Amino acid sequence: MTTATAPTQAVLTAGDRCDRCGAQAYLRVELQTGGELLFCAHHAREHGEKLREVAATVHDETHKLEAPAAGSEA
Repeated sequence: MTTATAPTQAVLTAGDRCDRCGAQAYLRVELQTGGELLFCAHHAREHGEKLREVAATVHDETHKLEAPAAGSEA
């Protein structure tokens, strides 16, 4: 029996770690060849251009690192 699975688009959590350095991941790259890679914001910026060339999909949550506006509650 073959089971199809939907692409992973779940929110990244603190438990998701960068495959390069082990820091918290903010970018998930699903590869065209199958599989996925997770990257921290630093390594996502460093390798971003190449990653987008080999990616089937990219789930980017680096916006979570932006400081909240003054007067807003987090």
